[in-house]
Amino acid sequence: MTEALAGPPEGPARILLVEDSETQALELRLFLESHGFAVERCASAETALDHLNRSQPDLVVADYHLPGMNGDELIRQMRLSLRTRALPVLMLTGGNGGERQGLESGADAYLPKSADRDLMILRIRALLRERRPAGEAEGPGAAAFRRGRILVIDGSATYRTFLAGLMAQDGHHVASADGPQAALAALDALADGEPFDCVTVDLLGHAYDGLALCRAISERRSGQAAGAGFHLVGIAGGDPAKDFLVEAYAAGADDVVSKTDAEVLALRVRGFVRRRLLEEDDRRIAGQFGERERAVERARAEAEAAESRARLADALERANRDLAHANRQLTEAQAKLVQAAKMASLGELVAGIAHEINNPLAFILAHQGTVERLLGELPEANPEAAARAVEKARQRVGSMRMGLTRIQDLVLNLRKFSRLDEGERALVNVPEAIETVLALIQHKLGDRIVVERTFHGRAEIHCTPALLNQVVMNILGNAADAMPGGGTIRIDTRSTEDLDEIRISDTGPGIPETLREKIFEPFFTTKPVGSGTGLGLAIAYSVVQAHSGSLTVETAPGGGACFVIGIPRQAASV
Repeated sequence: MTEALAGPPEGPARILLVEDSETQALELRLFLESHGFAVERCASAETALDHLNRSQPDLVVADYHLPGMNGDELIRQMRLSLRTRALPVLMLTGGNGGERQGLESGADAYLPKSADRDLMILRIRALLRERRPAGEAEGPGAAAFRRGRILVIDGSATYRTFLAGLMAQDGHHVASADGPQAALAALDALADGEPFDCVTVDLLGHAYDGLALCRAISERRSGQAAGAGFHLVGIAGGDPAKDFLVEAYAAGADDVVSKTDAEVLALRVRGFVRRRLLEEDDRRIAGQFGERERAVERARAEAEAAESRARLADALERANRDLAHANRQLTEAQAKLVQAAKMASLGELVAGIAHEINNPLAFILAHQGTVERLLGELPEANPEAAARAVEKARQRVGSMRMGLTRIQDLVLNLRKFSRLDEGERALVNVPEAIETVLALIQHKLGDRIVVERTFHGRAEIHCTPALLNQVVMNILGNAADAMPGGGTIRIDTRSTEDLDEIRISDTGPGIPETLREKIFEPFFTTKPVGSGTGLGLAIAYSVVQAHSGSLTVETAPGGGACFVIGIPRQAASV
C-alpha cells in the first residue's frame, strides 16, 4: 500500500476539485495535497467551466450534487468540448444510484463519498496512469469549452426568473429581457461579439405583440453570418391552435413550446445548444485539418520550389561555366588571330625592308668589285692612269657610303618601330614617328604614290608608341593598297585646346556609306580572299579606344577616304 500511495514521479499532478461544501472541500484538499497533488477548488460547475477555459488540469474530481448545474451536466458539457472531452473525471456522490448517475453522464470513475480514502488515491493514480497527455501546447487557438448563451424574453418577471434559473442548471449563460426594446438592444449588443445560441420569446405576452417581436428578431437573425444564427423558440399557451402555430412559424419561430411544459422547453433548448456546439467543433476541426492540409501543401510547394531553384541554380552554374569556357576559348582564338594578323603584317614589313635593303646592298657589292679591280690595276698603271683609277675608286666608295647610309637609316627606323608593343605612355614626337612609319612602308608606296605632309599640330603628345606606329601604319598601308595605279596620300596634324587630330586622306575610290560602320569590325575586309585578315582596322580601333579617343572615316575632298584619329588632351596627358 505504501508503494501504491507514492507520489507522482514527474512532479505534482494538478487536480480540479469541484465541491460546494466548504468543510468537505477543505478536508479533501488537505488529503490530496498530503499525497503530493496540486489542488485547485471551484464551488460550482459554472465556475469550474470558466476555470477549464483558462487552464486544464490533469484530472477533475467533481461532486454530483452542486448548486445550479449538477455534476452530471458539468461532465456532459466537458464532453462536448475538444479541449476537455478526454480529461479524466472522478465522480463523488452520497446518494443512491450514484454510480449509474455518474457513469451515464460520462465520468471515468465513481466513488461514494463514504469510500475509503486510500481507495480514492488508488483510483486517482489509476486514472492518471491511463491519462494520455492532453497537449496544453494546443495554445489559445485550441477548442476551448464554451457555454451556451440564452436570451429569455418574457413580460412576466416571475416567469423570466423561473425560466432563467431552469436554463442555468444546464450550465448556460442566461440573459433576460422584458420587452421588444430590451430584447433588440441585447441582440444588437452581441451581434459582433458572441451571439446568442437560442432566444425564447413569449408569443402571448400582454405588454407587447409577440408575433411582431418574433418577426423583428427573425430579421435580425437573417442579417447574421452563416452558421451564427440562433434558434428562435416561441412560447405559447397550454395547447396552441393550428392557426396560431402557422402564424408563429411564419413569423420566424423555429419551434413553439407550451408555457406550461417548462421541462420540455429546457430539453429542447439543451438539445439544440449541444448540436450547435458540436457543429462548431466540427467546423473547428475541419478548419484545423484544412489549415494543416494547406500547411502541408505550402510546405510541399516550397520544397518543390526550392528543388526547382536548386536545379535552376545548378543549370545556371553549368551554363556560366560553359560560357566562361567558351569566352576563354573565344578570347584565346581572337588573341591568336590578332597575333597572326600582326605576324602577317610583320612578315609583309620584313619583306619590304628586305627589298629596301637588298637594293643598296646590291649596289654596294657591285661597286665593291669595281673598286677592287681598280685598286688591283694601280701597280701597273702609269701615274696619270693611276690617278684616274683612284678618283674613280673614290667615287665608287662614296656611292657605297650612300648605300650603307640607306641601310643604316632602315635599321634605325626599324629599331624605332620595334617599340610597337610598348604599353606605357610616353612623350612621342608625332612628325618623327610618322616619318619612321613612312620609311618602313616605302616599298609599298614606291614612286607611284606621293605623300604630302602638313604638321600643324603639337609636335609631341603623350601616348603609347602603338598609337602612331600600329594605327598610322595600318591606315597608310590600306591607303596604298586602295591606289594600285598611284595617287596621293595627305597627312595632316591639327591641335585644339581639347583635342589632337591626325587626318590621313587618299585619292583612292573611298569607302561606301553602307560599309563605314563595318570596316572597324574584326575580320571584315573588302580585299580578295588571302589578301587580308580584316583585323588591321579593328586593332587600330581598339588602340585608339584605349586612349579614350575616336577613329572615324569620312569622304576626303578629292573623293577618297579620310581617316580621322582624335585623342582628347586630358586623356592623352595621363
